[in-house]
Amino acid sequence: MRAASLAIAVASACCFGFSGPMARFLGAAGMSPLEAVWVRMGGAGLLLVVALAIVRPRALRIPRDRLLFVGAYALVAVAAVQGLYFFMITRLPVGIALLLEYLSPVLVVVWARFVRRLRLARSAYVGAVIAVAGLAVVVEVWDGIRLDALGLGVGLVAAACSAGYFLMNDAFSDDDLDPLGLIAWGMAGAAVVLLPLARPWNIDWTVFGRTATVAGNTLPVLGAALWLVLVATITAYVTGVIAVRRLSAAVGATVATLEIIAGAVIAWFLLGERLGGAQIIGGVVVLAGALLAQSAAARPEPGPAVQLTPEASVAG
Repeated sequence: MRAASLAIAVASACCFGFSGPMARFLGAAGMSPLEAVWVRMGGAGLLLVVALAIVRPRALRIPRDRLLFVGAYALVAVAAVQGLYFFMITRLPVGIALLLEYLSPVLVVVWARFVRRLRLARSAYVGAVIAVAGLAVVVEVWDGIRLDALGLGVGLVAAACSAGYFLMNDAFSDDDLDPLGLIAWGMAGAAVVLLPLARPWNIDWTVFGRTATVAGNTLPVLGAALWLVLVATITAYVTGVIAVRRLSAAVGATVATLEIIAGAVIAWFLLGERLGGAQIIGGVVVLAGALLAQSAAARPEPGPAVQLTPEASVAG
C-alpha cells in the first residue's frame, strides 16, 4: 500500500512538472503568464465540474458547514499559490521564488509538530530539510541573487499558502466532502478570483488555432493547452490529493518537491534546456530527501497519530 501511495505522489509530481514547459508554448503564442494560469484553472475547473455533473453529481454537493472551507481552498490553496508566484518573479530571481514557495514541506512538518502537536518520525523532518536544500542547489540560488524585502515577504506568504494546500487536502473526511468535488470547485473558484488579474477578456482566443515553436519544437497551441489542463492540472491535482490523504501532508509535501526535478528533465527533453552539474547533484539530494521523508509513513515514532486524518492513517 505504501509503495502504491508513493508511486501516486511521484506521478503527481511528474504531471505537475509539465506545467512550465506547456506554459512556455502558450507564452510563445502570445499569452502572458497570468493568462496562461487562468486558462489552466478555468479550463480544468470547467471540465471537472461538467464531467462530475454528468457522471457523479453528488461529488459537487457541498455541505453548508463546509462552504467556508471550500472557499478558503479555492482562495488560498489554488489561487494564492498561483498568483503570488507570478508576483514573486517580478521582484525576485525565478530560482529564489521557487525555493521560497517550496519551503512548504518544512512549514507543514512545523505545523504538524507544534500546532497540531503530532509526533512525526524524525525522517519526516530531516527529509523535508534535505529536499529543500537540494532545491536550493537545483535552482542555483547563488546565481545573480538579489534581495527584495517585499518579494521575500510575499514568498513566505506563498510558501504558507502552498503548505495550506497540503494541510487542507488532509483536513477533511470523505463523508464531508468528495475530494474530486473539492478540486473542481477549488479550480473554478480560483479562476473567478484570478479574473481581475488575468483579464481573460483580453486574450486573443484565435491563438488556439495556431502552432507555437519553442527551442525548435513546434506544438499546436490547443494541444499544449489541453495537456496543461488535463495532465499538468487535473491529473496532477487529483493524484496529489490522493497521495496526501494516503501518506500525510508532511510526507506528501516533501515528495511533491520532485516536481522541480521532473520539470527540469521534461524541459531538457522538450525544450532543450541544459541540465548542469548543479541540477543533477541537487536532484539527487532532493530525491534522497523525498525517499527519507516517505519512510516516515512506514516507521512513525511512538506517540500521537502521525496522520492528520483517520483515513490517511491506514495507508502508511
